[in-house]
Amino acid sequence: MAPGGRRGGHHHRVFNHVKDLQFEARPDGPDAAFARRLQEVLGGRWGELTLAHQYLFQGWGCRLPGKYRDLLLDVGTEEMAHVEMICVMIARLLQDAPLSVQEAAAETDPVLAAVYGGSLPAQLIMAGGGPMPADSCGTPWSGAYVTASGNLLADFHLNVTAEAQSRLQLARLFHMTDDPGVKQMLRFLLARDTAHQTFWLRAIEQLKEDGIADMPVPDAFPDAEDQRPDAEAYLVFSAGSQAQDLFGYATRPSPAAPAPDPPAGDPRLYTA
Repeated sequence: MAPGGRRGGHHHRVFNHVKDLQFEARPDGPDAAFARRLQEVLGGRWGELTLAHQYLFQGWGCRLPGKYRDLLLDVGTEEMAHVEMICVMIARLLQDAPLSVQEAAAETDPVLAAVYGGSLPAQLIMAGGGPMPADSCGTPWSGAYVTASGNLLADFHLNVTAEAQSRLQLARLFHMTDDPGVKQMLRFLLARDTAHQTFWLRAIEQLKEDGIADMPVPDAFPDAEDQRPDAEAYLVFSAGSQAQDLFGYATRPSPAAPAPDPPAGDPRLYTA
């Protein structure tokens, strides 16, 4: 967020768009097939659209003014810059891409037809040769991907996972292209995901040090004393399981209630 000016003695905060990109997004040549793959880190479950909206909504809903709210809004705003970078890259990868199999086959490059076969038609038909708020299969991005629970410790743990999944997908994409310009942008995004993972991990520790929250979430809701064994036991469901060695208290589960009697169904619903 950036200060947008002052009116009547009050400060107004707005998004401030700078036309320059945070990092260069220029491929060495068109590649419609890779433009489709890049859609995943734009509009997929763990794409930049999800990360940007998730952090911003967590920040807007944060009840604690100061460093935690600032962190969420700062990183969320940066992720919007990453959305723009990837959109620019996708548009440039689609520039001069063939519009038909015949057009691709007429080119002197023998692999163009194969590249066309891996393209996402919706990018050409619906977006006019540009990016879409969708994943690599063309499935539209959804606000259901966003989690902003209002609990900072829970959200920060999820943010670590989000950055890890994002970085994992970027690393996989890095090995799917030989374009130096694309690789350069991916390296930058990988580095920023490294930084963001570090930010959220540090923020988790800071929440604990500040006495704001601790595990389990929510720590303000204690387990009942008679449920203490259930809160500490590792239940062994696998023959020969070695996972129990990680915990001091392991037991084989046993039923604590009789088999249920299913309730009778409403005859108007034609259940059996």
